[in-house]
Amino acid sequence: MTSSTTPDRRRSALPPGAVVAVMRAPDARHFVASSRTLHEAGLGVFEYTLTTEGALDALTAAGEALPDAVLGVGTVRTPDDLRRAADAGAHFAVSQVFLPRLVEAAVALGLSYVPGALTPTEIVSAWETGVPAVKVSPIGPLGGLDYLRELRGPLPDVALMPTGGVTLEAAAEYLRLGAVAVGVSAALFGDTLTSGDLDGLRARAASLAGRQAVEELVV
Repeated sequence: MTSSTTPDRRRSALPPGAVVAVMRAPDARHFVASSRTLHEAGLGVFEYTLTTEGALDALTAAGEALPDAVLGVGTVRTPDDLRRAADAGAHFAVSQVFLPRLVEAAVALGLSYVPGALTPTEIVSAWETGVPAVKVSPIGPLGGLDYLRELRGPLPDVALMPTGGVTLEAAAEYLRLGAVAVGVSAALFGDTLTSGDLDGLRARAASLAGRQAVEELVV
């Protein structure tokens, strides 16, 4: 890896300390409305997973409806996924896995890319390719906050984005422990992405925002 490529690879579209609202459902019919509701509540970073039918069309629509939001795709597995995401207007892309060819494809597209890993060896292998951060998922079943603490000790220089099983109660604590961003999914959305229940989503978003505010005061 040369120094001329490193800045491009490390460039991150994710704001520091971002709470990434990760959306996964059978179809994307409620994605834009959910993003708008969360945006009104103060959240501005949204990840639409590619396992969802219509995710890219929804992402394009969200970009038009929320021009100041940071929009990305998740569950990327192929270079073609990255190309389609870039064409749809994605600012960033995330994977559940680490594949070097995806790092190279993202660099070529100028797309901020966060690969996934779980063990220390996987995390460091991904980080050494020059990516802006490494997604640690699913972190919840592996110990949650305790697992992040154990990783931060030997890997203090690695930018980590814990995702998977993150609760509303713990989201701000992950950031306080040094995560550069945190992904929240089921705990935030409940059944909203299938039922369209925006009132429930609004209440959970308010709870999340309140917990973040308390953490900021404590810190």
